[in-house]
Amino acid sequence: MSASPPVRALLLPAATLGLFLAASSAPTPLYRLYQQAWGFSPSLLTLVFSVYAFSLLVALLTTGALSDHLGRRPVILAALVLEMASMAVFARADSVAWLMLARIVQGFATGIAGSALGAALLDVHHERGALVNTLAPMLGMALGVMGVTGWMALHHGTAATVFWTLLALFALLAVGVWRMRESAPRRPGAWASLRPRVRVPPPAREAFVRTAPMSMAVWALGGFYMSLGPSLLADVTGLAGLGGWAVCINTLSAAAGILLLRRRSARFLLSAGAVGLVAGLAILLVGTHLAHTPALLLASVVAGMGFGVGFQGALRMVMPLAEPHERGSLLAAVYVLSYLALSLPAIGAGLLAQRLGLVPATDVYGAGLIGLALMALASTARPLARRAGA
Repeated sequence: MSASPPVRALLLPAATLGLFLAASSAPTPLYRLYQQAWGFSPSLLTLVFSVYAFSLLVALLTTGALSDHLGRRPVILAALVLEMASMAVFARADSVAWLMLARIVQGFATGIAGSALGAALLDVHHERGALVNTLAPMLGMALGVMGVTGWMALHHGTAATVFWTLLALFALLAVGVWRMRESAPRRPGAWASLRPRVRVPPPAREAFVRTAPMSMAVWALGGFYMSLGPSLLADVTGLAGLGGWAVCINTLSAAAGILLLRRRSARFLLSAGAVGLVAGLAILLVGTHLAHTPALLLASVVAGMGFGVGFQGALRMVMPLAEPHERGSLLAAVYVLSYLALSLPAIGAGLLAQRLGLVPATDVYGAGLIGLALMALASTARPLARRAGA
């Protein structure tokens, strides 16, 4: 039996969004190889990772509403052109400077694409589009890490092939997007839409502040896994590919947690996320000191589920408290907090690792995230003045 028209119409934007996020995580298993080849420090490694997040954030804040004015197709096509350019730079990179340039261009392309593709999915089917918007990034990141880790295990020293392959896939998707039916007519105001609007409306401020520790903890964990995680796990276990599989398991577990608990209340999700994060981090720290591979993989599962349900709970606690015309600026505030938490703590961890070593830096980092998760758990004990996400 063939898929219904709305489901078929979701496939192209969903696949495109998934490939953007797969490409964003593709460098993660390669960072250690780049570091060994070019001899740069852990702090520089985390900076290479973080410039992507900064660039993506700038794109989200400036171009987030652009497709509402120019249409979905032109904006998605522009993002695809930028993404293909970044893949070419990755494939030809022979120094840290070129690697950073590739990440900056990639981050900006992904930020442009994320907003336009997310809106296109909602245009097709609001309920299913929202679910795809939630799951596609995590499934895409898992696929990217898994694909590159598996490829590198079979074909040593052929990192450039990964990026040329991704470039070809993006080119195929660009042909599909070119032929895609436009779902948002052009309207004036494109230039004005480029002005960033970041604001937490008064009714949402208490919820925003109380969920901030959870948002910060989960994204800081993601930043660590995606930057220093592969180096840490390779160092303590001697298994070069373990870090890539751990990131893959972490993101798949986050997606599974969201899917399994999507009908529970926001407060339940926040509590479950905090508990999962504390338990996962504790297992990670113990597994690191024991160099115990099963414990490290279990930590990825537990912490990943904590990530997924915790951030979902934070969003559902905050977003319903804004009026429809305020949600864009509120979501921008959530993005700012999330992507700063993804990048800045990772840079700090890199500096700490350079000074103390990877394992002591992980101990300090993990203890800090456990503290944030416990703060988030405490914040769920008292209901908000106005309930959300029930």
